[in-house]
Amino acid sequence: MDKLAMTEAVMAAKADKGLTWETLAGEVGLNPVFVTAAALGQSSMPREYGERLAGALGLSGEVVDALAVCPMKGTDQTVPTDPLIYRFYEIMQVYGTSMKEVIHEKFGDGIMSAIDFTLDVDRQEDPKGDRVVVTMNGKFLPYKIW
Repeated sequence: MDKLAMTEAVMAAKADKGLTWETLAGEVGLNPVFVTAAALGQSSMPREYGERLAGALGLSGEVVDALAVCPMKGTDQTVPTDPLIYRFYEIMQVYGTSMKEVIHEKFGDGIMSAIDFTLDVDRQEDPKGDRVVVTMNGKFLPYKIW
């Protein structure tokens, strides 16, 4: 089973069972964003957790095997067209260079890890319309001087 077939199986089982990513993450014991990324084929999931996810969804060992495979990341060079995903692309276009300047000013020359990294999505109630709160937390990795 490849990543695409795995994702289709997970999404169908999730819909059939009426489960949320939050619920599945609780069953698996991992962050909802990470579980979703693995289910969508963007991250690998260690077998122990893949077995929990497949069990919660009533899926086969083939899904567990596919979840464990290291994915090919960053191969889509197309600008996203989904409005929600595009907004994040737009945020980076508008604020990316400013974020880079502020990070360099506070930490020095380096990058934020996307490996030693967590991402949380929360809802903040607001009388003017609920807010989406996205928290990215990555280890700072200074560039080596030699």
